[in-house]
Formats: sequence, structure tokens, C-alpha cells
Amino acid sequence: MTRHDTVRAGEQATKVVVGVGARRGATVDEVVALVLAALDEAGLSPQSVTQLATVEAKAGEPGIVAAAARFGWPLLTHPADRLAAVDVPGPGTASLAALGTASVAEAAALVDTDTLVVSKRTSATATVAIGVARPDGRRRPAPHRRNHDPRDSTVTDSTVTNDTLDPATRADVDLRHHGDSEVGPGLVDLAVNVRAGTPPTWLRDVLVRSLEEVAAYPDSTTARAAVAARHGRPVEEVLLTAGAAEAFVLLARALRPRRPTVVHPQFTEPEAALRAAGHDVDRVLLPPPFHLDPALVPDDADLLVVGNPTNPTSVLHPARTLAALARPGRTILVDEAFADCVPGEAESLAGRRDLPGVVVVRSLTKTWGLAGLRVGYVLADASTVDRLAAVQPLWPVSAPALAAAAACVGERAVAEADAWARVLAGDRDYLAGLLRDVPGVDVVPESSASFLLVRIADAAAVRVALRERGFAVRRGDTFPGLGTDWLRLAVRDRRTSHEFVGALRDVLT
Repeated sequence: MTRHDTVRAGEQATKVVVGVGARRGATVDEVVALVLAALDEAGLSPQSVTQLATVEAKAGEPGIVAAAARFGWPLLTHPADRLAAVDVPGPGTASLAALGTASVAEAAALVDTDTLVVSKRTSATATVAIGVARPDGRRRPAPHRRNHDPRDSTVTDSTVTNDTLDPATRADVDLRHHGDSEVGPGLVDLAVNVRAGTPPTWLRDVLVRSLEEVAAYPDSTTARAAVAARHGRPVEEVLLTAGAAEAFVLLARALRPRRPTVVHPQFTEPEAALRAAGHDVDRVLLPPPFHLDPALVPDDADLLVVGNPTNPTSVLHPARTLAALARPGRTILVDEAFADCVPGEAESLAGRRDLPGVVVVRSLTKTWGLAGLRVGYVLADASTVDRLAAVQPLWPVSAPALAAAAACVGERAVAEADAWARVLAGDRDYLAGLLRDVPGVDVVPESSASFLLVRIADAAAVRVALRERGFAVRRGDTFPGLGTDWLRLAVRDRRTSHEFVGALRDVLT
């Protein structure tokens, strides 16, 4: 393909995807330089690129993640078997042995496009290919491969080494790592994002009274009706669950999506549940400041998972953005575990019944301090609720949990939660302001939940030093799309925030 032809193809493209593979330890500068060279070869600008794409085993590779962030592109990851099914001009034996796919860069560039305009560019530790989608969707022949001698078996599409996946979830990061593992005796807890001082006395009294009913099997009728009334829905559209985590498991077992896709960074349990149920999962990895553009979601994603507000970024996506993703044949799972952190629950879809396929999951853990009780619920159309109930064990929610659910959606509780959300907003802004005055600390803007996400060089060492000073914080590198420079901080009272930032200054100076 001539440069003239490539320029014309780029101008006609409806999507431009840069596929990338890299050996462990590939630097961001090497990846970026290779991408720029490939774009120049194709006559394309960085502004024309829709996304960077790679195999899921490389989702946490620092050079790739940092390159996506430097360009401001989302990073989309694909299961190895999906890439293995793509016909490419330059398959390689090394990547097949290491990752289960004979191509990473070329295949990743072609999954959501129809034509390679740069089939392969390689450096010492990275490989890049560029694919474009055209209005007619017809696949064109790939251009002549460059930088590759067919007799040289050491140059492969992925230029990878073996990576160890988590055996429990078949994922590249520990999806089952949570903030509670960070806390310990004598530590101020900024790792677990549960509201301090909960449950309140009135809710404790509800739980005590519920013990009178534990001799009988639980009856969810009252709690289900209360949740339905709270959100203006028929009871047939409500399912009580043993926490949001059970809801994710039920969805993974009941649904049979062809292309489940998770928007990251976000809470990892939905993806862990999908993988445990045998699903291959695609990821859309958003770059900072982590705003969701509907155009980034693959058209054929028939199950989409997104948090709102999102854990750990604290970003609140507009309801209109999520609504734009709804369509017949697609399920959108919206994790609203932190929705009541937002005054007035702005942007919530809990009461929306006009959008096809939207499933909202709520939890009582965060606002009411009921992590040990395990109670949450699902809001969805009646047919979806029936499918989830069909795979749910009998009596999954205990009598005390049902009593708590009914109480926490009542008028008193809703008013109390909204008042707390307004206090939280002030405390969050106070902490964010202190952090922004600390050199070397970047705070993700427009936070809306009960935590902040911050970027600090060598955050892993910072986390250890903070622990030595009495503060537990949540590591960020177990969230897909984040690296070792990220920490999540729970918002506490202003005195605690002041003391914490003082300790952080000591660590960084």
C-alpha cells in the first residue's frame, strides 16, 4: 500500500485502532515512539485514533498502560482466544506458546476494524499494528509487512514473555483483592470505603428486633415491596440479594453473553464473577480523567458492566451517557453501590424503566456499614429478575438482612443518607484541596463518591511508609487500567484528613 493510498484510507475510516504487544518491561518511551512511527507510516495523526488495544494478559503492562495515558486513548483488552480467531498476515509461534494467540498487535488492531493499514512495526521489546474500519465494512488485503524477515523466528507479533495469570479468575491482576486486606490493628483506615460510625443506633435497634424472627425461614415480601416503592418500580422488578457480590454472580450464571465487556478501572468483582462462570471478558480501559465515551464500547458488546459512581475513580458518568449505550439485545449492568454518596442520587438509573436491558445493582454496605450482613438488591425488568431468581439459592438473604433492607429504603433513611452525602461532599473537597497542595500528588478531578483516587510516583513504597505512620490506604494496581502509581483514599472527617496529609507530606519530603 502506498503512502497516498494509506492517507486516503485513514480519511475514510470510521474507527482507527492501534494494536500493541510488548515484552515485560517495555518502556513507555519505546512504545510511544513505535506508535508514532506507525502512525506516520499510515499518514494518520494521534488525534484520529479511537483506541489502543492489546491482549488481556498485557492489560497491566506499565509501558502499554502509560502509552495509552500519554496519548489520552482508552485501552481495550481482548481474551487470547478472541485474538487467536482473527486471521492475520504475520502469526508468530512465540506468542502462541506464551499467550495462546499467534498474534497480539495485528489481531488486536483487527478485532473491531476491517483493514490493516500498518501490518506490523517492531522494536526490541514492542510490536504495533494499525487497523481501520471503513463505512462499507469490507476487509481489504493487508499491506506488505515491514521490519520482518520470514527467516527470523525471533521477531513475532507480540514480542512477549510468559505472564502468570491469577488461577482463580484467569486474569492478569488479583481481582479478588479488596481494601479490607490493607487494614490492621492500630491503623487509621483509609482503605475501606465504608461510612464511618455506622450502622446508626436506630438501625442497630432494627437488627436487634429482627432476631425475634430468626426461628422462621426468611420472607422477603416486605423488604421487596419497600425497595420497589423506594424506586417507583413494580415488585416484580426487584430481587433481594446477599450483597451486590451475589448479584454479580447471579448475572454471570444466568446470562449467556457472546461478548461481555467491562469498563475499567472499576470494582473488580463483576469481572471476577464473569470469569469464574467461564466467560471470556473484554475490557475498555479508560485513561485519566476516566470519562466514558459511548463510542469506545464495542458495537457487539452484548453485556456491558460499568460503575456509577465508579470505584476506584470516584467519577460519576452522566445518565445520558449510559442511556446512549442502551439498545435491544444488550444488557447494561450498572453498579450503583455508591449512588447514595451523591446528593439527590443524581445520574442514577435506579428508577428508569424506559431503557432496554438496564440492570441496576445496589448495596447497603457502604452507607450503612453492613458489610458483614450481606444485603443488596437488583432492579431490572421482570423477565431478567426471573432469570436471576432461577439460579439463586433458596432463602439467600437472612431475616436480619431483610429487616435492614426495608429500613434503609424508608423515608427516614433516605433523608439521612442524603444529608450525609452533602456533608461528605464538603469533606471530600477539603481532602482533595489538601492533597492538591502536596507536590507530586495528582487527584482525579470531579470526584463524587466517598473516596478519592490519587496518582503518586512509586505509590507502592508510599503506601508502606504511610502504614508505618499509622495509615492504611488502598493500593491501586489491582484495578485493571491502573498501575503501581495509584492509591485510593477513603474520605474521613476533616481532622483525620489533616493528619493524613501531614503524614503524606512527611513521606514525600
